Amino acid sequence: MVKILVINAGSSSVKFQLYNYPSQVVCKGLCERLFVDGKFTLEINDKKIKLDVPMNSHKEAIQVILDNFKKHNIIKDYNEIKIIGHRVVQGGSVYKESTLIDESVILKLEELSKLAPLHNPGAVNVMKIFAKLCPESKSVAVFDTSFHQTMPEKNFIYPVPYSWYEDHQVRRYGMHGTSSRYIVKKIRSELNLKEGNIINCHLGNGASITAIKNWKGYNTSMGLTPLAGIMMGTRSGDIDPAILEYVSKITKKDVFELTNILNKESGLLGVSGISSDMRDIIAAVEKGNKRAIVALDIYISKIVNYISMYQNDLENKTEAIVFTAGIGENASLIREMVIEKLHIIDVTIDKAKNNQRISEMTKISTDNSQVDVYVIPTDEEIMIAQDAYNIINK
Repeated sequence: MVKILVINAGSSSVKFQLYNYPSQVVCKGLCERLFVDGKFTLEINDKKIKLDVPMNSHKEAIQVILDNFKKHNIIKDYNEIKIIGHRVVQGGSVYKESTLIDESVILKLEELSKLAPLHNPGAVNVMKIFAKLCPESKSVAVFDTSFHQTMPEKNFIYPVPYSWYEDHQVRRYGMHGTSSRYIVKKIRSELNLKEGNIINCHLGNGASITAIKNWKGYNTSMGLTPLAGIMMGTRSGDIDPAILEYVSKITKKDVFELTNILNKESGLLGVSGISSDMRDIIAAVEKGNKRAIVALDIYISKIVNYISMYQNDLENKTEAIVFTAGIGENASLIREMVIEKLHIIDVTIDKAKNNQRISEMTKISTDNSQVDVYVIPTDEEIMIAQDAYNIINK
């Protein structure tokens, strides 16, 4: 067995999971609220350790993680960690698969940070930190965007001046590709599908819908950035772009302030005025809160519309609809509402199966449905670990 550390670094957080690969998850956890007050969580041996630790940089967060690995006898020496797999949101059109990290890759990822200014800089910074703290470890970058690089041009080119694509790389990239790769791998190992046509509904606080054709990414709802697509926890999803100019004139806010609002103060939170958490929205709906009801109706409608569009993209040959990620895996009401309103496909939910606690791949549609519907808990971390191991041992 070999110790592989999977790292998912954001602008103000670092999520981690350590494997004795291939068989065991040793521990996992999160450093969050970096630059504010600092919260550290470590899950090990069915115990959850929570600490308030000031972390004013990514370097301090990484040091907290490694120090706690030693403190709790997870490792004795940093160099026991042989491989580090880094989740990278944006690989542009450059990286169509995971890659070994070296100085040239770092430079290219820094260049690509303009496409993901909220995500890539943190990931690159953490790569540099690990290179210094764990010099004997080898690092691999695994890209959210790589799965979607098989999309045809008609699905990734925006109807804007073509020079924007040629000169500035403006195109649809999509996210959650590592999750979609896991779903494909899981279904291919479990089911005998003829076409490999799947609609994957990755529904978390960030959410996207992906059309998978012949096992490959064909279309996806997120775009140049994770702001596009369906309504999310705090993100608006698709809106009329002229809204920005209109609101800017009235409020005197610039495009950067308004884009920040669309990313952090919109979606479920913006419409309901209550919360970005679906559990809070559902609770408010049950109490008759009108804005929560509107928020939930919009959320369901956006998902249904994308599934319907992708059913057409897949030439009415969809073999499976999958719900995954936090909401997709845990909110039975959302799954039921989406399927009930999906009139373009003849599908019926088995309510008993849908309402049970689901921890593994589960079919929740009836046998006479036109398309099978599954709940599949995603595992992006194991995909990153597998990619990292395979590339180092190629």
